[in-house]
Amino acid sequence: MTSAGTQPAPGRRDRKKRRTRAALAEAALRLVAERGLAQVTVEEISEAVDVSPRTFFNYFACKDDALVGDQVEDAKRVVARLAAVPPEVPVLTALRTALDEVIDEVRAERELWCLRMEVVARNPALLPRLLAGNTEMERAIVEVVAARVGVDADHGYPALVTAVTGAALRTAMTRWAAQPERPDLADLVDEAFAAIAAGLPQPQGS
Repeated sequence: MTSAGTQPAPGRRDRKKRRTRAALAEAALRLVAERGLAQVTVEEISEAVDVSPRTFFNYFACKDDALVGDQVEDAKRVVARLAAVPPEVPVLTALRTALDEVIDEVRAERELWCLRMEVVARNPALLPRLLAGNTEMERAIVEVVAARVGVDADHGYPALVTAVTGAALRTAMTRWAAQPERPDLADLVDEAFAAIAAGLPQPQGS
C-alpha cells in the first residue's frame, strides 16, 4: 500500500522505458546542441541510442518533444503531490512542497537541464511547444489550487498564485544554470518563494 501522493516503485519494464526515454532525450539535446535543430533527424537520434525510429515515436510525437522535456508527466506529479499536502498548509508552502520531486530530479541531472535551456535559447522555434506545455501544467495546478482554497477555477487568485510561483521556479532555475558558483537549486527556489511570501520587498542596495 502507498500513502496519498506517493507513487508505487516502478517495475523493471517501467524502469527500462524510462531509461530509453531519457536516453533519447539526451541524445536529441546533444546532437542539436552540436549541429543545430534543422540538421538533426529522428533517425540520427534513434541511431545514437541504438533503437529504431519506430521506438522513438513510441515515446515522442516528434523531435521537438524530445527536446523540451516531459511537461505532462511533470504536471501530473506536481498536481498529485499538491493534492496530497494537508489542506491546512498555506498555498505557497504547499506549492513549494509539491515541487520537491521535480527540483530533486533537475539537480540530479544538472548538465542535461542546462543543456536543454541552452538548446531552447538557441532555437526559438521550440518556444511555442515549451510554452504550450507550461500552459497545460499551469491549468492543471490552477484547478487544484482553486479546490484547495474553495473558489472557482476562474477566480483570479488560483491563476495568479500559480503564475507567480511558476515564474519564481523559472527564475531560480535560470540563476542556477548561469551562476558559476552554482548555488543549490532548492535554496534558490526557497529564496524566491520567501520573497513572494514577504510581498516582494525591494532589496536594499549595498
